[in-house]
Amino acid sequence: MKSKRYIKGFNLIELIIVVTIIGILAAIAFPAYQEHLIRSRRADGQTALMNMAALMEHYYTENNTYIGANPTTLGITNASQQGYYTVSVSASTATTYTLTATPVAGGPQANDSTCGALTITNTNAKGPNPTTCWD
Repeated sequence: MKSKRYIKGFNLIELIIVVTIIGILAAIAFPAYQEHLIRSRRADGQTALMNMAALMEHYYTENNTYIGANPTTLGITNASQQGYYTVSVSASTATTYTLTATPVAGGPQANDSTCGALTITNTNAKGPNPTTCWD
């Protein structure tokens, strides 16, 4: 009586099919993952702007003007907490201001083509697109 021999393992066609499926899944998942990272790093700029806006209001309460307020006079650095953005006072008068968080050139957030630089004003108007960039 002769016993049958069973070959264990994968043949080449099965291996090619599995590698192709993994490649297709990776091609779909990687861009979605990159977009998720960009959106999550955007929160660093939003937080920096909100903190600086609160400091601007405190400055106004003490000085009755926004003129002269900048990161140095407010006692903070111009870099966001995680370092993805640089925060600055892009325009200010005695009664108004506009704060801008610009992605660091060459940094990972520089690839944010959807929003780019984030802004906020003394009236809490957020830019460039509040529904997309400030969600």
